[in-house]
Amino acid sequence: METIKKRLPFQLLGIDFDCGGEFVNWHLVRYCTKNKITYTRARETIKNDQAYIEQQNYSVVRRFVGYQRLDTQEQLEILNKLYELLSDYQNFFQPVMRLKTKIRDGAKVTRKYDKALTAYQRILGRKDTLVETKRKLRERYANLNPKKLLLEITALGKKLSKC
Repeated sequence: METIKKRLPFQLLGIDFDCGGEFVNWHLVRYCTKNKITYTRARETIKNDQAYIEQQNYSVVRRFVGYQRLDTQEQLEILNKLYELLSDYQNFFQPVMRLKTKIRDGAKVTRKYDKALTAYQRILGRKDTLVETKRKLRERYANLNPKKLLLEITALGKKLSKC
């Protein structure tokens, strides 16, 4: 959690997690309480509660990591580096369209989306983001190369599958 908090360009106010024992444990609850972090969890047996996260698990994580069991120290180190690179690639270079409105007219559903923006662009566009935070993000962005990131991600994915 501390590593995640350090990488965020803003204060961590809350987390949402699954019902599985690998996510919910007394250590995490105590940590959230101590650090005044709001936490929520999905409802048991409601499979669509975390639909967006499950979609990201496939489109981001599984695409690069695969489905194999990872349980060695070497695999953990590769995975941590891979997640760091994936985070930069997704947040700085992968635009996403956000749903603005959804109108149901009988069986027909009309959806309207906003302009596709990266998470980086969305943070820079917010008026409540601190000037210092924007400066740090611009510096970080200036040092990134999307092609190099993708090549490193692919190489680490291959190395992980060979372990």
